[in-house]
Amino acid sequence: MKNSTRVVVIGGGVVGASVLYHLTKLGWSDVMLVERSELTSGSTWHAAGGFHTLNSDTNMAALQGYTIKLYKELEEITGMSCGLHHVGGVTLADNKDRFDMLVTERAKHRYMGLETEIVSPEEIAKIAPITNLDGIVGGLYDPLDGHLDPSGTTHAYAKAARMGGAEIVTHCKVIATTQRADGTWDVVTDKGTIHTENVVNAGGLWAREVAAMAGHYAPLLPMEHQYIITDDVPEIYDRDAEHPHVMDPAGESYLRQEGRGLCIGFYEQPCRPWALDGTPWDFGHELLPDDFDKITDSIEFAYKRFPVLERAGVKSVVHGPFTFAPDGNPLVGPIPGLRGYWSACGVMAGFSQGGGVGLTLAQWMIDGEADRDVTAMDVARFGDWITPGYTRPKVVENYQRRFSISYPNEELPAARPHRTTPMYDIFTDLGAVWGQQFGLEVPNYFASGDEPTFEYPSFRRSNAFDATAREVKAVRSSVGINELHNFGKYRITGPKARDWLNRIMAGRIPKIGRLALTPMLSHKGKLLGDFTVSCLADDKFHLTASYGAQAQHLRWFLQHQEDGVTIENISDKLNGFQIAGPKSRDLLAACTRDLVDMKFLDVRKMTVGQAKCTVQRVSYTGDLGYEIFCDPMDQRALWNVLWDNGTPMGMTPFGIRAMMSLRLDRFFGSWMNEFSPDYTAAETGMDRFINWDKDFIGKAAAHNEIPARQLVTFEVDAADADVTAYEPIFINGEVLGFCTSGGFSHHTGKSIAFGLIPKEHANAGLKVEIEILGDRRAGTLISDPIFDAAGTRLRS
Repeated sequence: MKNSTRVVVIGGGVVGASVLYHLTKLGWSDVMLVERSELTSGSTWHAAGGFHTLNSDTNMAALQGYTIKLYKELEEITGMSCGLHHVGGVTLADNKDRFDMLVTERAKHRYMGLETEIVSPEEIAKIAPITNLDGIVGGLYDPLDGHLDPSGTTHAYAKAARMGGAEIVTHCKVIATTQRADGTWDVVTDKGTIHTENVVNAGGLWAREVAAMAGHYAPLLPMEHQYIITDDVPEIYDRDAEHPHVMDPAGESYLRQEGRGLCIGFYEQPCRPWALDGTPWDFGHELLPDDFDKITDSIEFAYKRFPVLERAGVKSVVHGPFTFAPDGNPLVGPIPGLRGYWSACGVMAGFSQGGGVGLTLAQWMIDGEADRDVTAMDVARFGDWITPGYTRPKVVENYQRRFSISYPNEELPAARPHRTTPMYDIFTDLGAVWGQQFGLEVPNYFASGDEPTFEYPSFRRSNAFDATAREVKAVRSSVGINELHNFGKYRITGPKARDWLNRIMAGRIPKIGRLALTPMLSHKGKLLGDFTVSCLADDKFHLTASYGAQAQHLRWFLQHQEDGVTIENISDKLNGFQIAGPKSRDLLAACTRDLVDMKFLDVRKMTVGQAKCTVQRVSYTGDLGYEIFCDPMDQRALWNVLWDNGTPMGMTPFGIRAMMSLRLDRFFGSWMNEFSPDYTAAETGMDRFINWDKDFIGKAAAHNEIPARQLVTFEVDAADADVTAYEPIFINGEVLGFCTSGGFSHHTGKSIAFGLIPKEHANAGLKVEIEILGDRRAGTLISDPIFDAAGTRLRS
């Protein structure tokens, strides 16, 4: 065994083997993997081995597509068999909402190039003839679905990695991981110590224990999972071809052929976490005792959906644990605050996602970033606020919802409320209907009178439509107020602060008393954030951006920190309110003795009521407005003075639903919709904020880019549903673009969509069709904002 290497991958399951292989594929040969037992120990060996592309996140779906297509490449490279069975699969829909979800997913697949198709009950009868179609309204067929041999596939990854120069050491238990002063690591094993630049935690069932060795908490929990293999079934072994997979979300089950019989697994409601306080080190190739009690209801439902099961005997039961993160997605990427430490954990669908995870992490390690936006599985999507007490109920919720309908406006209840601000009880008394972001409670809207106190999940316009319209009207006609807690906030200080910001941010860094908008770019010119930078003094700056991206942003800042610069995440140490609307200046003037003669993009210290505040003359509503920041300890006092003076003016609290409608009027994009690491500044229009007269990270890539597509805005002839994201855009009958987001402008009564299309088509008046819930709706490209087009009120 080597005692020095560039990378040590800890864990010999399918994910660890994939990471190792992809590192060698991309050019790093001095890498090794250590496994405490044999390869595939843990959850890999007892996995059902199914794979599919269906995923509500388009980037995750693309990575799953990559994984599935990789298997033939592995077989060709190694000469080993992965036991591939590309039999196709169908996901059933037993109600209109579930069918709408499948239609929505199929629409996304059009632009992605995936060959899925919506099928009728009659077509399902031909595809999967053992299915009882009572109550089935349709389904989604995917020809890429199938299954494989888990052990053979893992060993194929391992052989391909060895062929690329990697070393694999089995029966080598990691005892400790210790970071040296220079940032490198000592991986201490029972066979000796390995010095390495990089550690990859691919520990699977033991990922929590491996993370703890480095002082890191990995938000994971194993769940018991059970599937059954039947005796021979004549309807199966008499077929000329292998029976396709069938996913039955209503029955919480997946089914496929296994030899001459069937394999059926369940995501049952009375599920059970396993090893709550840690996975035993001596666990490996064991299974858990059979437990039919918890799947009794699931089995009864399966007998109705697949009657052949009732006549088939049980050959064997496989009952074993595998790990989930709180939202069910993997935990991948560099751990914030731990240089050279990487995560490849929580990959519960290892044979659908393992290849994509390996590719992503290898790109990240070697190139400094992945080729596509991987926010959905970035380990930093959970901040340091997360605890085992939060993880447990969220993992259970996610397991139970494995086959549930995912609505664009749905708010899940487990482990909530978790984090709240001083305004939580006041807003609750005012009728707040809460959502959450990054663990923080955020008002979606405020119910008044007989308005609904619960927003019903829907693919169409929800029952919060009228309440949102009322809040929008209040902002546009008088003044609205909402909290500033859902901004990520950072304080940058020190004698080199301006120089550092000029390098980190692509845009202009403002003078004292002013603020500026700026993109932050990766080395490849991709968007990493859209920031507001406020200059409070020569050596003191205040930054705001997306609250949910704060861990990713802080990680990037710290990776590039220099002497003479102090970086603080003050997201929860600074709060306050936004006031917006034509009466907002009058309201501010009534609450302070300071002058309020602020120009657009001014920043000023003020005393508002009793509170010391920083006031910014800017508003995401696109209206006359102010952001008023204060210490959270002063927030209720600030609220009292604003509320007392604003109520006679008709001031109304408004939530995120209204905010996202208001921003449409001015064509304002939003983070992770119009702006994300998938896109560049030029194609999204953010290049207008770039200062080309300085050097900054990503300048060369951004300067040399000739964008092939452009972000544009459409007015859509919608019915009862608006664009959410990734709907295909048809130009002259051909899918040439996709939507990034959209919604209903309550102020103008128009349905609006943002989308990326080929630049040569981006002309005002372009006629397109946008597929919304299976219907092609007419759209017209518009170039002027539909409210305050000249920005007169915004800048007044």
